[in-house]
Amino acid sequence: VQLQASGGGLVQSGGSLRLSCTASGMLAKDKYTLGWFRQSPGEERDFVAGITWAADKTVYADSVKGRATISRDSAKSTAYLQMTNLKPEDTAVYICAADLKDLLATRTEWYDYFGQGTQVTVSS
Repeated sequence: VQLQASGGGLVQSGGSLRLSCTASGMLAKDKYTLGWFRQSPGEERDFVAGITWAADKTVYADSVKGRATISRDSAKSTAYLQMTNLKPEDTAVYICAADLKDLLATRTEWYDYFGQGTQVTVSS
């Protein structure tokens, strides 16, 4: 299983980015939640947002609520995280993850797979 994140970059405060996460290597029977976490150097990995397989439920961390929208493509294998009004404190490596139980989990330990991540840097 591989989770490939992309779309990160350098953006000014107040700007926007759309991150993508594509899952590959899953079995045809697997139905999984896709989630986003972020991690800064020396910090713990924090939950950002998640979306169920059916895309009928989403959950967001309080820190991004109102500024982030997670969605999923019709093929289900790609999730997008649209972030607006970015702040310097959003600077981190954004890592996508898959939960094979499809429980819309918000805790790291509930996810089965993690990708490498994509760097987001917000300048003030």
